[in-house]
Amino acid sequence: MAAFVAELLFDLVRAIVGRWLREAAFAICGWLDTKIHSRVARIFVGLLLGAAAFFLIPAIIGALGL
Repeated sequence: MAAFVAELLFDLVRAIVGRWLREAAFAICGWLDTKIHSRVARIFVGLLLGAAAFFLIPAIIGALGL
């Protein structure tokens, strides 16, 4: 029974943290979008953010054991 409750609690925390991180990412990208005016600069920043996400997301997921 304790393992079942722990699994439910883990799923709840994972859902809350995942939603919070998604909202934070959208807020940061929305703020960043207003600061960059050049199309080339937006493409460059987008490529950098995409590359960072490509390498960091699997590392974070692996560290959390998800």
